[in-house]
Amino acid sequence: MASTRVRALGFVAVVVLLIDRSQSARAGSSIAEVDAAARAAGNRPALARSLGAALFATTWPAQITKVRVDAVGSHAVAGLVLSGVKFHHPLDRDGFLAEVRGLVSTTFAHSDVEEVDLWTTVPLATHAHEVVAGDLAMPTSRNVFSVTVRRAEAATFAERLARGRDVFWDAAWERSLTGH
Repeated sequence: MASTRVRALGFVAVVVLLIDRSQSARAGSSIAEVDAAARAAGNRPALARSLGAALFATTWPAQITKVRVDAVGSHAVAGLVLSGVKFHHPLDRDGFLAEVRGLVSTTFAHSDVEEVDLWTTVPLATHAHEVVAGDLAMPTSRNVFSVTVRRAEAATFAERLARGRDVFWDAAWERSLTGH
């Protein structure tokens, strides 16, 4: 009975999201702007939405699930979260690294952030009655790739990324990027 309710609530949530997206698109917003608004986070939401609109103007192979901008005074950092599953088209290691370079480059080109933190996550299996929110929450995802780039390092980032210097890879996930 409970799983039927959960499925019904999930269905209702999807319908509401689609209706909201449809109404936003009709109101003159592009899909990129709608996605940017839905996935923006941080204490600088307007900058996160603006940056998101620039990023979502491209359909990247790995889905961007969150664009976060946090700042203190004039110091701003962008955080980009990618999904490590369900790619828009086949993705191998080189294609993934090309996307990472493109996302970092686009972020610096369309914002004045000092740093880009990019990480990729995959969902963890959860079990019935497992707490996934609140003080007793169990993790629902894990990081499989992460990198940080400061604006001053942008010119040398591609080389650093190619060498794997100061880059975290989950070895099993990296091997899973076959392009198929």
